[in-house]
Amino acid sequence: MAPVVLETDAGEPVCTGTTGHSRSAYRVSVTETTHQQHEGGTRSQEYRLVRTSLRGLRQDLFHDPFAYRVLPPRHTDGPFVRRLPGRLRPDAQYLPHAVVGAIAFLTFVVGAVSGDLPGGDVPALLSGLLCAVPVLATLVRPIGAFWLSLAVTPLVALINGAGWDWPWMPGAFLCHLAVLIVVALRTRPRTAVWMWVLTCVYGFLADAFFGGSYTNSGPMMVTSAFALLVVCLWHIRQTARKEVTAQQTVTAHERSRRTLLEERTTIARELHDVVAHHMSVVAIQAEAAPYRVENPPEELERAFATIRENAVAALTELRRVLGVVRAEDYEAPDAPQPTLADLDALLANVREAGLAVDKAVTGAVRELPPGVELSAYRIVQEALSNSLRHAPGATARVEVSYVLGGLGLRVVNTAVPPNTLVKASPGAGHGITGMRERVSMLNGEMTAGPTDDGGYEVAVFLPVTVQTEGEA
Repeated sequence: MAPVVLETDAGEPVCTGTTGHSRSAYRVSVTETTHQQHEGGTRSQEYRLVRTSLRGLRQDLFHDPFAYRVLPPRHTDGPFVRRLPGRLRPDAQYLPHAVVGAIAFLTFVVGAVSGDLPGGDVPALLSGLLCAVPVLATLVRPIGAFWLSLAVTPLVALINGAGWDWPWMPGAFLCHLAVLIVVALRTRPRTAVWMWVLTCVYGFLADAFFGGSYTNSGPMMVTSAFALLVVCLWHIRQTARKEVTAQQTVTAHERSRRTLLEERTTIARELHDVVAHHMSVVAIQAEAAPYRVENPPEELERAFATIRENAVAALTELRRVLGVVRAEDYEAPDAPQPTLADLDALLANVREAGLAVDKAVTGAVRELPPGVELSAYRIVQEALSNSLRHAPGATARVEVSYVLGGLGLRVVNTAVPPNTLVKASPGAGHGITGMRERVSMLNGEMTAGPTDDGGYEVAVFLPVTVQTEGEA
């Protein structure tokens, strides 16, 4: 069979086939698509609005209407409750329950004494109970209480003999109005609107099929509309209050954050003005000192050069750190952060400062994550600075161990020689704390303490997760 080529109205081919069923299948597909487009085009904005409203009606009043939703105790931190004596405050949390109970008792009395009750006390008692039960049901099953109130209304009218009060007898009138208000308070404004609409529909049907010359559906509609309007306004006010409270919380947080940034900026400015000034003076004096002495020794020139280089490096590092503290949107410079590859330069700098130090590396040297490299470098730098400060004249040793699963560091210095002329210069005591914070940030382990020969040792292990080829 010859192949079949199907074309659109514009003459463009859309599919080909070799059987006779291709054309019919294409026609069916085009018909279904056209039908779907036509159906979607006829669904106007009004249609979607009605569909959404009906969906809300089903969710609010028809989906599990008799669900158990007990009325929770109220908060005892309100302005009214705070004025009560201390022994009454715990009982004030059940005030809404007591109010509903009082309304139920009132509807029982009104339902029992109203209307023409032939037969004595039994119909009166039954009428009062039918009026009170829906009100009490709002405490545990609010939506079910609304449907129960609608179902009770014609029963109460039949028991009492409706007369001029149709379709709501006085007890049923009070019962339904109380149920509407309590359920609206416990739910949301949309539910209140639907309850009022269904009440109007009930009144219209009762008047159309069973009504007489007089009906009280109008008073019910007007009274319930005003009551539900007040409840809806209360809901809107509560929602607005919550939103304002949330906005105030966010504003207070932003204000606190801005104040913190301003304080950090002030501190950074003061640090820069004080520390940077003195460091600049040190660098200038170290550079000019060799020219103040005639024929200075070479060792003295190297010492002053080292002092100047360290002062300039400290100034650069200080400006970088203070820049981070000063502004939240500070952009860090493009200069790379130090790594373990820069240890040799660090050790050379320390040796020029007077500390004899050697290095030992064990294991296969490999590239580690930047955070581990930087923290390891800073830990060694701080440990050697402590050795210079607290153990002048001693010797130090740095051991770097590349082991499976992490990196090991060990910085140890010997005891201070008894004949040294340089005195120790104790610092603020934050060096060990800073090292521990770096190690803790990387989930590592650290020990620091004196050795048996009078020296000091810092041992650190920084874990490194080994990535497989699939994870990489």
